[in-house]
Amino acid sequence: MSTTDRSARPGEGPEAPASHRTPRVAAARKLTSRAGRAEAGRFLAEGVQAVREALAHGTVHELFVTEAAAGRQPELLTRAAGSGVRVTFVTDRAAQLLSDTVTPQGLVAVCDTVDVGLSAALAGSPRLVAVLAGVADPGNAGTVLRVADAAGADAVVFAGGTVDPHNGKCVRASTGSLFHLPVARHRDVAEAIAACRAAGLRVLAADGYAESALDTAADLHEPSAWLFGNEAHGLPADVLALADRGVRVPLYGAAESLNLATAAAVCLYASALAAHRG
Repeated sequence: MSTTDRSARPGEGPEAPASHRTPRVAAARKLTSRAGRAEAGRFLAEGVQAVREALAHGTVHELFVTEAAAGRQPELLTRAAGSGVRVTFVTDRAAQLLSDTVTPQGLVAVCDTVDVGLSAALAGSPRLVAVLAGVADPGNAGTVLRVADAAGADAVVFAGGTVDPHNGKCVRASTGSLFHLPVARHRDVAEAIAACRAAGLRVLAADGYAESALDTAADLHEPSAWLFGNEAHGLPADVLALADRGVRVPLYGAAESLNLATAAAVCLYASALAAHRG
């Protein structure tokens, strides 16, 4: 049965909206840290698009909303309440402390974490997988998630020291794609690569110094796992050695390089287009 804290709405009851000191809000604030997310098995999805996709594809326990946001997005409150999700009105200050943005949207959902085991993410016969190995920036990681989703990838693997996929900035950058395809986390990069190969995938490493160029590759239609490395340092030599081959994105202009998310988009779409043509 759905629950809406209507008494917390201004003018509709004796209580004020929940503040940042309210126990449930205080508990949700702990989810802004990686340790808090790991302990609770939950994370925060902030903003209209993230909340919409969370309600459609995830498991949502509670929706915190400001009065202003409720006025802008009444259909999300109706959908949440109709799905049995508790809707709690909060102060602007509480919404701000549940957010890590400069201008919070006033909508924050408490969700179950979405990552699955490596074997589950690679189950079946995957044709396209993105493997992030040591990616540090959550915005880049979230954008790669979005691109992988758009390109029809079967899974995204966060390997090694890659940022937490449930990081607030990563969730926002994915624009809901975090809820659309399997996401796995695996600490050992070599094991993640071996699992991709065991699933029938060739392992291609995006490497700006590789001899093989993307525009001359004739086998991109084959099932592949693409490796993407750290923004500043790329993939380390020991990881490159585990790939079937390195592939560089050719630069036809004067730019020195592409950023990680752009290079990932070019590589993933090259494979996706080749597969669809084939």
